[in-house]
Amino acid sequence: MGLTITEKILARAAGLEAVAPGDIVRVKVDLVMGHDVTLPLGILEFERMGAAGVFDPEKVVAVSDHFAPASNNAAADRIKMVRDFARAQGLVHYFEPGCGQSGVCHALLPEEGLVLPGTVILGADSHTTTYGALGAFATGMGSTDIAAAMALGETWLRVPESLRLNYHGKLGRWVTGKDLILHTLGRLGVAGALYEAMEFCGPTIDDLAMSDRFTMCNMAVEAGAKNGIIAPGTKTEEYLLGRTSRPYEALRSDHDARYAATLEFACEGLQPQVAFPFSPDNVRPAREAGEVTIDAVFIGSCTNGRLEDLRVAAEILRGRQVARGVRLIVIPATQKIYLQAMKEGLLEVFAGVGGAVSTPTCGPCFGGHMGLLATGERAVSTTNRNFVGRMGHPESEVYLASPAVAAASAVVGRIAHPGEVVD
Repeated sequence: MGLTITEKILARAAGLEAVAPGDIVRVKVDLVMGHDVTLPLGILEFERMGAAGVFDPEKVVAVSDHFAPASNNAAADRIKMVRDFARAQGLVHYFEPGCGQSGVCHALLPEEGLVLPGTVILGADSHTTTYGALGAFATGMGSTDIAAAMALGETWLRVPESLRLNYHGKLGRWVTGKDLILHTLGRLGVAGALYEAMEFCGPTIDDLAMSDRFTMCNMAVEAGAKNGIIAPGTKTEEYLLGRTSRPYEALRSDHDARYAATLEFACEGLQPQVAFPFSPDNVRPAREAGEVTIDAVFIGSCTNGRLEDLRVAAEILRGRQVARGVRLIVIPATQKIYLQAMKEGLLEVFAGVGGAVSTPTCGPCFGGHMGLLATGERAVSTTNRNFVGRMGHPESEVYLASPAVAAASAVVGRIAHPGEVVD
């Protein structure tokens, strides 16, 4: 019996020839990441266990991105704690706005060439699953587990079963990876892949740009998955070219690998999707949203703040104006994306239509700062979660959508299909 890509990665990291779902294995990790919300607790546990130092200063990454730039005194203290730890430990990779390259962690690490196919990556954040788009096993863990991994360079886990998701058919105009994953969540539900590896396969996935692949793996955790993963190919190699000179092995599942289930998705005719409150699986086509008026639109985050996302949004917004009474906030996911968007005139488009553009930060995505919702307000957001109170007041509402739907909605003043704005 063959192995899935997830099983192959874990077997190699455990020094074993093979592993099977349900096995408890101890694996060596290739990268450990924490940010300004989760790492402070990890630092306290790291010190409490008496660790002399991190296992490898090049393989422990610290990112201040959630409350950064500091939004209040408490946030400033947390960021300083992370900054001081990075300095004391000699971490090679510390990122913070205003300190050189910076950005939202899950967009930043792949951009900086820190994520490679076939590796094991742990992050003190649930959306660490993003890195599976490059063929890595990447999963989120709690701060105490991250503390142990920073000290030891290893962790233990149960090998997950794999769920094979096959996508077929050419995507229509305005349909993106965000629509694919929302459609998938609508079918599976938020517990439909609980502690499973969601392996995205098929001709449609092969044709997807890396930006869309990141989006899909990012939201695998919204189905309860342990990890999301896409086998590396030509597009993966092209993405990594110039980002890293380190060697890597691109693994793929064996043809006779065993899966818990295989699901087929016909993508021909799929329409842009919207997840209604208060769950990412409460999905319907944008054209069937009805008259849902909105107060705000947010375009950004680790899910959809990449350059390709900004280009799509700018295409729809260019030459138009944000609807009266609607706030548009655009946050590029990294400093490099911000600079390239500036060169291409995208930021001018967003500001010109009345939008506000911010330096890279997670900010409004998790209800931190830079655009929270008030009582009773509604927002269309390109983020990954729309739980009660996720982006502000518990009585506000968040509707998840692609940058195309978000931009069209900003113009119309209600949830709108991009075709209502652009022919």
